[in-house]
Amino acid sequence: MTDTILLTLVNAHIKPVVFKGLFKIMYNENNTEEETKNNSLNMLIRADQLAALRRNILIAIPVNLAIAAIALFVSIHSQHSRQGVAWFAAVCVANAMRIAQAWPSIDKKTRETPQFSLHETQRALNRLCLTALFSGLVWALVPVLCNGYTTPQTLFYLTMVCGITAGAITHGTPFARMPSCFILPPLLSVFGCLLYTGGFDRNWLALTVLIYGAALMRFAWQSERAFCETNFLKNQAVTLANSLEEAHSRAVLTAQEMSHRAMHDDLTGLFNRSGFIREITNRLGGGAAPFCLMLLDLDGFSAINDTFGHHSGDRVLIEIARRLSETLRGTFALARLGVDEFAIFHDAQTTDTSPAELATRLITSVAMPLASFDAGRLSACIGLCTGAERDVTELLTHANEALLTAKKTGRGQIYMFDERLRARLEMRRDIERNLRRALEEGEPEVWYQPVFGYDGQKLVSLEALLRWNHPKHGLVPPQEIISTAALSGLAEPLLRYILSSVCLTIQELRARGLTQMRVAINISPREISHLAVDEILLSELARCNCPTSMLEVEITEETALDIRSVQDKLIRLARGGVQISIDDFGVGYATMATLRQSYVNKIKIDRSFVKDIAKSHGNQILVQSILNLGQSLGLQVVAEGVETKDDAACLRRLGCGLLQGHYFLPSVRLEAILERLGLHEQS
Repeated sequence: MTDTILLTLVNAHIKPVVFKGLFKIMYNENNTEEETKNNSLNMLIRADQLAALRRNILIAIPVNLAIAAIALFVSIHSQHSRQGVAWFAAVCVANAMRIAQAWPSIDKKTRETPQFSLHETQRALNRLCLTALFSGLVWALVPVLCNGYTTPQTLFYLTMVCGITAGAITHGTPFARMPSCFILPPLLSVFGCLLYTGGFDRNWLALTVLIYGAALMRFAWQSERAFCETNFLKNQAVTLANSLEEAHSRAVLTAQEMSHRAMHDDLTGLFNRSGFIREITNRLGGGAAPFCLMLLDLDGFSAINDTFGHHSGDRVLIEIARRLSETLRGTFALARLGVDEFAIFHDAQTTDTSPAELATRLITSVAMPLASFDAGRLSACIGLCTGAERDVTELLTHANEALLTAKKTGRGQIYMFDERLRARLEMRRDIERNLRRALEEGEPEVWYQPVFGYDGQKLVSLEALLRWNHPKHGLVPPQEIISTAALSGLAEPLLRYILSSVCLTIQELRARGLTQMRVAINISPREISHLAVDEILLSELARCNCPTSMLEVEITEETALDIRSVQDKLIRLARGGVQISIDDFGVGYATMATLRQSYVNKIKIDRSFVKDIAKSHGNQILVQSILNLGQSLGLQVVAEGVETKDDAACLRRLGCGLLQGHYFLPSVRLEAILERLGLHEQS
């Protein structure tokens, strides 16, 4: 039944012109002498397809298992051990079935592979297709290893699936149905996960996966057609040997071209990510010399795309690739990894130029004026790492960490991965591994730093600050906890964890009659945009029977449009009674339009203007201007980061009525604040 269905699909949907005669001969019931002869030729073609498939499968299975083993290692590393082990076991079962079907039977007497009839050969091909389909269904379960392509390992798994499907097409060229059965489930799985996750980039990436799959399918059927044409000519007559050789040469050239295109960027001709990883993997295995990996990211490229169009942006990328290639003559491996990100890898002993000097030359090359563009419009930042590290993923991680640090410094910057970044990376990984457990066990604490009135004695409000004493790294900076939570899908649990503690504090303050005091929590616009913060806060306050008037939300400025993009949620919070304040005012992107919104009640002057203000006339002028602005708009103004007596006195002279800082009291547990202010006796 299965054989009939597969043959019907081929006849109904895939009928290349070159096969019309072959299929007609193969399935025509008229048993004339000419038809019998051609049917014999067709049987030979099918036998050649079966033999080639068996050889290719036995070659491809070790690669399949090796990639699956790497995926198992990554899943274990990313805390998906059970799923990874179960999935790898399924891969092994599927590959065992494929090996069993691919291993040719040997006649015990003749010690040769027996000849099969056309029907038996077709059944063997169909069984290979069924085992390939089963294997493809197993690979379609890759999303369980990365939560539907949403974890930080998503890029690895997407690259792995693309590589394994491309490899299946390469090894399945003799018979297109087999690789088609294998690649469809994983590609449809990727498409479904990306579409389900949603978002502009992921929706377009999902469409790209469909196009990629269609291209692979088309190549598979074209390859089978070329294979059958070649074998038909080979068996047809000796006199057509030259034509057969030429056809075979064309097929080889096509395969080489496709292989080259699979490993190179179409626009620049450089290695793409897959080709680069394969190249440096080969180099890492060839010697013990120290290596150098650089990641170069263009500054200002998006502005060129936006202003002059993507066609101009493509021309710029081609020119940058040419400049980098000319600067890096020799044994350098050069690749384009992203839209405007390039990678350079080389053996550090093959050049007399130090990595820092080479990076400087590259930045100088990129910054040279471009035709039709203003000088200085384009520059680059470079992150680099050196050493004898042989793990490709680790090398790329180190270089990327250095690149991010360089870009934070400014345009045209260079940063080398060092022990500080290594410790930070290790800490971030440990945080990611331990944070969920820590939240479940209540390890992080919420401390509070008070805001005092003009005299520095009256307690006005409290600011909630997260503290986590990690067993390995000690006190972890709150921003590291928040950013890691956002990347690992723990932003909402972390917010609820902090809010739960804040609600208990509000209940404690109410019990002491301090109903006019507010407790503030810090939330970034990014968190507000990604989470239903308004619903979370208001529902939790209602559940804990806490008045909304005792909660304050401090918004940290991040980008020019962040606050405006989430103002609907802020308005709902404000209407619910929650006070909204702008934190770190003066160093972000707050505009007059933002400050004039009805939901803004308070601004906090950034500590960079407050520190040593008594000695800085310029900072005094800036702070006075902010105070005047707040007064004119009817906003409360808080000076945070007050650390000395002189600074506190200076702020009082300027008329700042609300003060916060270590000079008065650092962030401590709530019990310490109540004891310091003698509030325990009020209970």
